[in-house]
Amino acid sequence: MHSAASTLTCILQLSRSTAGAISYMHSAASTPIFHRDIKSLNILLDNNYSAKVSDFGTSRFVSCDQSHLTTRVHGTLGYIDPEYFRSSQYTEKSDVYSFGVVMVELLTGKHPTIFARNEERNLLEDFIALENGKEVVGIVDSAIAKDEETMEGVNLVANLTAKCLRANGKERPTMKQVYLQLEGLRKAQAQRCSTSNSFCSMALSDEDLPR
Repeated sequence: MHSAASTLTCILQLSRSTAGAISYMHSAASTPIFHRDIKSLNILLDNNYSAKVSDFGTSRFVSCDQSHLTTRVHGTLGYIDPEYFRSSQYTEKSDVYSFGVVMVELLTGKHPTIFARNEERNLLEDFIALENGKEVVGIVDSAIAKDEETMEGVNLVANLTAKCLRANGKERPTMKQVYLQLEGLRKAQAQRCSTSNSFCSMALSDEDLPR
């Protein structure tokens, strides 16, 4: 049986490698690429939980001076950026939103559009509410929320997820920023940092977000 710490380590490794792949497409490839269908089914894993992003059927190359694509809406329901759905303008932050949905799946073990029992909101709305003071306990999978040792890291990952799901794409972090924070958290988790503020010092603040 996996401990909460080892489960969190797996989540960090998987999310970090996925974020790294998307970040490379957005900012390190010779020609930037918008994937346009980031979802759990398009993320392949090896035995070390390293992720490979697959299925580039809807992907588009964009020029370095191009901020968005105006297209007919493509993608998978539940993962599509609502801003793109309304405007038909796809940006790199639309991939960020879809990545946030995948993070919700990793943290809850459930499909993100499942509605909470006896409530009219879904899991995505629960995560978005974290930035308004909602507690993460009760939302995330009990496998990673059962001891205080992991909860600081879980809270930071959950709040990063909430930033990826912000309604305004300009207020979301870039995939590079997401990758860097997840990489920092992964290293801290691997080293089993003992100081109470070891995770907090690596948190992404709003001052780090693009303007």
